[in-house]
Amino acid sequence: MPKTLNIATINVNGIRAAHRNGFGDWLKEQKPDIITLQEVRAERADVEKVMADLWPEANIYLDEATAKGRAGVAIITELTPTRVETKFGPDDFDSKGRWLEADFQIENQTITVVSTYVHAGEVGTPKQIEKYKFLDAMLERLEQLKDTQAVITGDLNVGHTELDIKNWKGNLKNSGFLPEERAYFDKFMNEIGYIDIGRREHPDEPGPYTWWSQRGQAFDTNTGWRIDYHLATPKLAEKASNYLVHRAKSYDTRWTDHSPVTVDYSI
Repeated sequence: MPKTLNIATINVNGIRAAHRNGFGDWLKEQKPDIITLQEVRAERADVEKVMADLWPEANIYLDEATAKGRAGVAIITELTPTRVETKFGPDDFDSKGRWLEADFQIENQTITVVSTYVHAGEVGTPKQIEKYKFLDAMLERLEQLKDTQAVITGDLNVGHTELDIKNWKGNLKNSGFLPEERAYFDKFMNEIGYIDIGRREHPDEPGPYTWWSQRGQAFDTNTGWRIDYHLATPKLAEKASNYLVHRAKSYDTRWTDHSPVTVDYSI
């Protein structure tokens, strides 16, 4: 069992496409202990085929979305969890493909790792209603986990502050930067007590951004959003270091429209 866990979170925007475009090269170079994936967009057989090529020793824990080819979250690691859970939110709430948590026993300590993919939302549509339902469920679950050693990783599809979006003034009325959405993050951090590891390590600077639109020159001009997070409980946050956004060297070397985000946790 490793005493320092390197945990990577990555929205792969389709694991098969990421595999074709260079995911494997990054994985073999970085060698994280645990990777949490979002927007897997594949069935188990496809994920197993990809990982058999990239990391054959790894165990795959996958929650597929209800709609084929959409969403999907995974936790991939050589470690064996003591608990894996996908149930999330009210019984009548469809969270399939969006929340997966696993407990790992390391150095006689339980570490909970969550891979989550929050809805993108769209103002004035049912998509935004579903996003608020999901954020409500997150509030409840984060409250339950606050006194444990837990980290919520993934694409949370909200920029918390003006430092998290380059063009924040132009997005005040758009999903992803609505005051109502950002208020949830105020509660996560200021009321429940979670630590945003990325913002803790970069307290006063814009970004570092983790997602860029495919349109225009967003990547080249670094007109991005910081929406991929490690939110850790206080007990685990004090053990976190080496936060890093793995931004591609150039637009044409990207293998997803997000960047992996890694953190070391000294257990």
